[in-house]
Amino acid sequence: MIFDVNETLSDMAPMGQRFEDVGAPAHLARTWFAGLLRDGFALTAVGVNEAFATIAVDALSVVLDGQPLERSVEDAVQHIMEGFAGLPVHADVPEGIGSLQHLGIRLVTLSNGSASVAEALLDRAGIRDHFEMLLSVEDAGRWKPAADAYAYALERCDVDPADAMLVAVHPWDIDGAARAGLATAWINRTGGPYPGYFRTPDLQVGSLTELADELAR
Repeated sequence: MIFDVNETLSDMAPMGQRFEDVGAPAHLARTWFAGLLRDGFALTAVGVNEAFATIAVDALSVVLDGQPLERSVEDAVQHIMEGFAGLPVHADVPEGIGSLQHLGIRLVTLSNGSASVAEALLDRAGIRDHFEMLLSVEDAGRWKPAADAYAYALERCDVDPADAMLVAVHPWDIDGAARAGLATAWINRTGGPYPGYFRTPDLQVGSLTELADELAR
């Protein structure tokens, strides 16, 4: 089972406070994150594999420009990035991951961010030892949802696509994995609709604990 990390495992709700700390509106946190994903996808589409952190920092400088900041842009960027590096996991993650491991399922992560960020996140949550490997697209050469990213994870795990499942909150990630031949599970914590233009996930659940319960059946 291959897990996305950012927003799927990590809870990004505290980022709004980080933006408010520096004098920017909290809603810019979502604008910033959506923008950095968009730009990472755009670079991947033209064959460029830029590091997540590099895009994140530059994208922050862009969205903070013109805001009534209470400190320099450089200090504001540093404060926000420190918050990103210290995010917690969602409340359902520790129990859900423990239950999935108890089922005998191999667990790995595949992030568009760095493996070190995933490692720190899981260490803080006390669940790092539940995961066999922490993988990053930095080593795959392409960001998800490019097929090469999923192929890299499958190769590292030595499994066929039909024997793997991608777990994510992002419909674009679900769609990419499905097109690469993986089974998919969409974690829909908000109860929102799934976009009809993406391939439908094999499973739709509200949490990782629900996912474990569904698979246990």
